[in-house]
Formats: sequence, C-alpha cells, structure tokens
Amino acid sequence: MIRPTKRKPQGHLFDKPKRRAKRGKKLGRPRKGPRASAAHKKRPEFKRYHPSHIVLRVARDVGSLRTRLLYRALREATLAVALRELAYDEVKGTFRIIHVSIQRTHVHLIVEADNKLALARGMQSFQISAAKHINREFSVQSKLTTRRRGTVFPDRYHQEIITNSQQARRTLAYVLNNWRKHHEDRTGDAKKWKVDPFSSGVVFQGWRGREEVTTWWKWPVTYDPLVVYFPKTWLLRKGWLEYGTIRFDEVPSTPVVN
Repeated sequence: MIRPTKRKPQGHLFDKPKRRAKRGKKLGRPRKGPRASAAHKKRPEFKRYHPSHIVLRVARDVGSLRTRLLYRALREATLAVALRELAYDEVKGTFRIIHVSIQRTHVHLIVEADNKLALARGMQSFQISAAKHINREFSVQSKLTTRRRGTVFPDRYHQEIITNSQQARRTLAYVLNNWRKHHEDRTGDAKKWKVDPFSSGVVFQGWRGREEVTTWWKWPVTYDPLVVYFPKTWLLRKGWLEYGTIRFDEVPSTPVVN
C-alpha cells in the first residue's frame, strides 16, 4: 500500500518569507558603533499637553559641539524651527523647542508638539538645518579645502514623553544642568559660571533665588542665546514647580535638596 505524501500548504505569492539567522549570527540591523542606537520601534502616541525630552547624538568625527562655531550652527537650527512655527499649519500641528542643552557628543531638547506628525516634521526640520550648518561651520573650524558632507546625526533620536509634574521637574534639571553631570563646569572660566552658556538656561525663569526677578540675565554683547519658545503646556509652565525651583549647582541624577 502506498502512503499518500503530505503536502505543505501553498503560500501566497506575496507572503514574506521568514528570516532565519545563520549559525553564530543574529538577525537585525548591526550596530554602527560601540554604543547602541535608539530601537527602531514605532513612536509612542502622546497628548498635546505632554512635552517630550529628545536626545540627539552626533557623528564621532564631528568632534565636540561645545565650540563657538558649532554653537552658532545649532543656534541657526533653533531659529529655523522658530520661523517654521510662525507658519502655523492646522492639519500638521505645531512644534516648539522649549529648552536646549548642547553637550560634546549630543544635544538635549525639551519640545512641545500637537501630535506625532508635528513632532516628526519639527525634528526633521531641526536635524536638516542643524546638519547643514554644522557641516559648514565644521569645515571652517577645521580649515578644510572642501566642505564636509558626511552624516551628522547617524542614529534615530531618543524620545521620552513627560507625563507628570515630578518627571517634568526632573527633566528640566537634567537638561539645563547637564553640563555639571559631564563636569564641564570644573575647567577654566566655567568655574565662575552659574548657567551653562551652551544651553537655554539664560532664559529660564525657574532658577532658585531668581523667583522675583523679572529682568533677563545681562549677557555679553557678543553672545546670542539659543532661540526657544515659552512653554504652553501646564507641566512646563506651572506643574513642575510643585517640586521646587532648580538650584544653580544642582547636579542631575543626584538627590534633590529642597
């Protein structure tokens, strides 16, 4: 008696075949460097009254961002985003940069956006403008004969959604005083500074000891502050104050002393 052979079910013409890793290898995109980039997952949903903390890492060959020329490049990017906000689009929504902190290898942003599309378009605008100006200023700074055209932001940005007052206060302190975490306040003239000039801290009105002060800091005439918006979300306007103002010498990731 001949046994009937079992037939495998015929797959659809457009079915995607399953990927199988070869022995000793892993599936997925390989890492571009020693540090893993942000996971390629679908961006989470958020409400328009929930701001976000964004971290952007730059390519290693760009070097330190904490130079006069590269600061100017990133300031131009904040200006481009601010001008884009003036052209309000009811369908796409608005995107606002509230605070910026420029470190050697990365940039911190606290932003407000109406929706995911507005966040994506706003970040795209910032990254394109920043990359263009960084490549130009880097070429001048390095005295290159040809302008740099390489990638500036090789990885996806990291996003953390701020949903409560305590988290908002912690994020503000983390971003504005991030230079103290990286010990940038311990060398040269920086020892005399209260606020990081490579951040939007000079326009922040929540420093302890300046609660009643209504005037701006007196910065040098040669200094142009980063272009940011006043917050519109309750968490960044009033909510975070439930946990106290921020000390100038407060170091992120350390216990808060009220």
